[in-house]
Amino acid sequence: MDWLKVFKEKNAFLEGHFLLSSGLHSPNYLQCALILQYPDIAEKIAREIAEKIPKDLKIETVIGPALGGIIIAYELARVLKVRGIFAEREEGKMTLRRGFSISPGEKILICEDVITTGGSALEVAKLAKDLGGEICGYACIVDRSGGKAIFDKDLYSLIQLKLDTYHPEDCPLCKKGMPLIKPGSRNLK
Repeated sequence: MDWLKVFKEKNAFLEGHFLLSSGLHSPNYLQCALILQYPDIAEKIAREIAEKIPKDLKIETVIGPALGGIIIAYELARVLKVRGIFAEREEGKMTLRRGFSISPGEKILICEDVITTGGSALEVAKLAKDLGGEICGYACIVDRSGGKAIFDKDLYSLIQLKLDTYHPEDCPLCKKGMPLIKPGSRNLK
């Protein structure tokens, strides 16, 4: 399936001047919520990602960072027939709330909607490791890192896109005076 075409058909591939949760600027933004609002599409995405994950990982739990990773982590957990939970920020730090827990040695897959630098996924991985979990790998709908996301385990993604990103001080869109839009859920300081 041509997933980029699906993103465009659902108006989920945006063009403009965007502030990403990584702090980088980009002329493109992938609003996965507009794709995941369709359960049939969300299930297809999860199934395609699941097909890329080796069966011998023996994943027990999929964890996604709130807000972007909640739906896809749940859908991927459902397809893998394992538990699906999410981490959320409390006072700027990822934590498990709502009674969620991780057992020592529990095999964890971290799942995010879009990975640019991998920062949120790494924060969730640190949380899981600190609670005794064993990270088996990472998964996402869109890997836009261009190979720059640094993980200690494999990354399984639906699609990889090479999209421009800029540090704010080097952003040509800022220099042109284009208004900056922050469409994601994470508040940046």
